[in-house]
Amino acid sequence: MADEDPFDRDTAFPLLGEELLAALDATGKRRSLAVGEVLFEAGDRSSEFFVVMSGRVAVIDGYGSAIERVVGVHGDLRFVGELSLMTGQPAYNTAVVREAGEAIVLSRDELQAAISANQQLGDVILNALIARRALLIGLGSGLRLIGSHLSPDSRRLREFLTRNRIPHSFLDLETDAQADQLLQRLSIAPRETPLVLSGSLALRNPTNNEVAEALNLKPATSSEQVCDAVVVGAGPAGLGAAVYAASEGLSTVLVDSVSLGGQASTSSRIENYLGFPAGVSGSELAERAAIQATRFGVRSAVPETARALSIEDGYHVVQLDGDDRLRARTIVLATGASYRRLNVARLADFEGAGVYYAATQLEAQMCAGEPVVVVGGANSAGQAAVFLARHVSRVQLLLRGGDLAAGMSRYLVDQVQAASSIEVHLHAEVRELHGDGALEAITVEQTDADSVRTVDARALFVFIGADPCTTWLSDALAIDEHGFVLTGQDLQLTHLDPAGDGRQRAPFPLETSRPGVFAAGDVRSGSIKRVASAVGEGAMAVRLIHQYLALLAGAQAG
Repeated sequence: MADEDPFDRDTAFPLLGEELLAALDATGKRRSLAVGEVLFEAGDRSSEFFVVMSGRVAVIDGYGSAIERVVGVHGDLRFVGELSLMTGQPAYNTAVVREAGEAIVLSRDELQAAISANQQLGDVILNALIARRALLIGLGSGLRLIGSHLSPDSRRLREFLTRNRIPHSFLDLETDAQADQLLQRLSIAPRETPLVLSGSLALRNPTNNEVAEALNLKPATSSEQVCDAVVVGAGPAGLGAAVYAASEGLSTVLVDSVSLGGQASTSSRIENYLGFPAGVSGSELAERAAIQATRFGVRSAVPETARALSIEDGYHVVQLDGDDRLRARTIVLATGASYRRLNVARLADFEGAGVYYAATQLEAQMCAGEPVVVVGGANSAGQAAVFLARHVSRVQLLLRGGDLAAGMSRYLVDQVQAASSIEVHLHAEVRELHGDGALEAITVEQTDADSVRTVDARALFVFIGADPCTTWLSDALAIDEHGFVLTGQDLQLTHLDPAGDGRQRAPFPLETSRPGVFAAGDVRSGSIKRVASAVGEGAMAVRLIHQYLALLAGAQAG
């Protein structure tokens, strides 16, 4: 196997200059590298950070298996490592010394200290680690998921890994002979799939929770420990709140039922977010924010589902799945909203097998070269149509209304209209879905012409709005007639103090009917449904938390 580095990317594989090397040398220690030495293996949680001063180190996917391959080689003045060094996840590849030499070695804590002390060093290393994660995902490196594309559990795990930006490949038992051969070597029956493999890790048809625990996405929580803030929901608002809270010294726990990034992470390209003139994918934006949160000490738990909100001994309590509970002085609700579903027969039959509520690289790969239909008239539908047009043969965009610009930003309207492979159909609604096991065609009614037609479609992408994720709150907080949480001046006298905990003041702008509980982002009544405003509300909630805690401290002192 030739040791050829397939990437020539300055960002992912930077050469370190003398000043940055000196900073790392001052923090770490020098050691020799011997040919054949394994620096870390896939699955290791205690992997170290290596700066290669001389010699060569190969990064190998599937080390020791029949499908072993070199995904990168690091030579003089380059460093070995991946994003898991910062997030606490296990390593997804194995590093093996191919040419003897010398390296500077730092532990995870030493690396974080060096990055915190040197902004330029932090920028170089973090940008490289993020770029490498993207490259591993694009290569299908890392974990191996073996199963059938027809299996709901396989689709569930693929979505979970994709949403959490976990590098992995999918071996389909229906089409890949290699998958069946691998199962035979491992003495695993097809009925025991889907199977998750990484190093010595082998999980047979695991739950999302089991995968999360294996990948250290779900650190243990303690009901005895009281933190300053629990943030429920890890979309832009929740991530914004967590980053700002932790950066200002508040002990913070971030909880989400699916992944860090929320629904924004499923957006293929956000082009109107301040500071990213070339646009940024939702997953990349979420990943960068998650790294910031980790650097500031935020404890995150994914997937953890909030089930109830209560008060106990003067503290707010968030009840999670099982017996886990989180106690906090303040709460930020950033649970966002869940996708609305079409009222069409057999919809559930095709969800995950042709009907999707996100347009990411995963879905694009599944329907590459095929015709697809996108339903919706807002920005999310426009972004999906433009993104998919680069991967599929034809996109038909269906709108109930008669004006594409009514709910879509002008820049997206221009892109949709300029794309030759996108057909826009106004006054159009989905009436039937057709297929045997997988989606094959869709019946569409043209409501302005009272006509019906059937179109070929291997995928249907639905972006018709969302409903607030507030059912778990029960009667704990005041909500509006649509289920969104009321805050600030929108609260009436009758809405205040439902729990009897008292408030001799007007509520803060983002404060709910329960003192010390704040709402930010899409879940809040009257919010602006934009990523930038959600991040802003998350930051604003932290400022209000400080005011609330100051009042609380004053009352206790009095």
